Amino acid sequence: MSTTSDKQKTASQPGRWIKTLEGYRAFYPIPLPPPIVWTQSLAVALANASTLVGKLAGEGKRLPNPHVLIRPFVRREAVFSSRIEGTRSTLGELLAAEAGAAVERSPDDLREVGNYVVALEYGIERIKTLPLSLRLVRELHEKLMAGVRGQHATPGEFRRTQNWIGRPGDTLAQAAYVPPPPDALGEHLAAWEKFLHDRMLPPLVHAALSHYQFEAIHPFLDGNGRVGRLLITLELCERDILPAPLLYLSAFFEATRAEYYGGLRAVSESGDWAGWLHYFLNGVARQAEDALSRAERINALLTRWREGLAGDAGAKVAFQMVDILGANPFITARGVEQRLGVVFNTVMRAIGQLEKRGIVQEISGARRDRVYCAKGLLDILEEPAQLLPGGRF
Repeated sequence: MSTTSDKQKTASQPGRWIKTLEGYRAFYPIPLPPPIVWTQSLAVALANASTLVGKLAGEGKRLPNPHVLIRPFVRREAVFSSRIEGTRSTLGELLAAEAGAAVERSPDDLREVGNYVVALEYGIERIKTLPLSLRLVRELHEKLMAGVRGQHATPGEFRRTQNWIGRPGDTLAQAAYVPPPPDALGEHLAAWEKFLHDRMLPPLVHAALSHYQFEAIHPFLDGNGRVGRLLITLELCERDILPAPLLYLSAFFEATRAEYYGGLRAVSESGDWAGWLHYFLNGVARQAEDALSRAERINALLTRWREGLAGDAGAKVAFQMVDILGANPFITARGVEQRLGVVFNTVMRAIGQLEKRGIVQEISGARRDRVYCAKGLLDILEEPAQLLPGGRF
């Protein structure tokens, strides 16, 4: 985080607290960007984050099949972003359910995480033809909130009533934070959308400021955190910072939740832009390192499996299944049969070849509709991010 002198040099009024006729105070954030003083520590944080993102982008361009890695990485982000909001689904449960396996997790939790995947994949395709905008934000929110808890919160529509952040049971007067009232929402969102198209700031700094402002405006009755985190990834992709959506910050935010919310709150309460930027850029650097490590290890493992199968006679289908496993380490024979368009018996022979080499193992214990898992891949995807000495990322 930033030093005291950094905070003093870069603190600026983030907005106004205004008492409403109803008696509560609401926060009106000023339009972005704020004045930023480029202290040495802030410049170093940006340079470090930018360098690591550049390395991740380079690795992404070298991957023989980057689309193979995108799928599990997207799902990893969905799990951690949804976990911040209280769902308990694991990555393994989500991937297993998508492969057709029965899991014990609440269907509501899995649906919420699944909706995040749908919204993010939709956004990645949509920015090819539609720039980041309020229209796209509404479309993402509609995908995110369809058929889940909170659906009452008008999916795809900006709020028409006052919301607030606080403990369960808190009233507006007791709330920890109250965003702009509905009658001021249009003005704030228009200014935020204008800032989205500003290209004067370094992209990572722009993303950090944009994320704060979106959360400060809190334009939806529910789902603001998930939409805001989703937009970080979409912005980096839209601005060609990454060739594929491989960098996600939700795992960092979830692991450092107190600092995440504290950093956002410190901007609103005291204008600590430096603290927020240091925290955000540190998160980018750590997650870029993490993604780079996982991508390299997954790619090396898939390559080793392909090379091992290349010498086996009649291993064509097993060889093709390696890419399927790269996208989801859980498979079923029926699922592979549909994907590859080959007969069931051929698929079972291929699974037998993978089992013989220790690539997959049967995990369901069922007599029919068995589920197989490439545990080596799942372990790489599910392992916790490494902490630096002292317990810090």
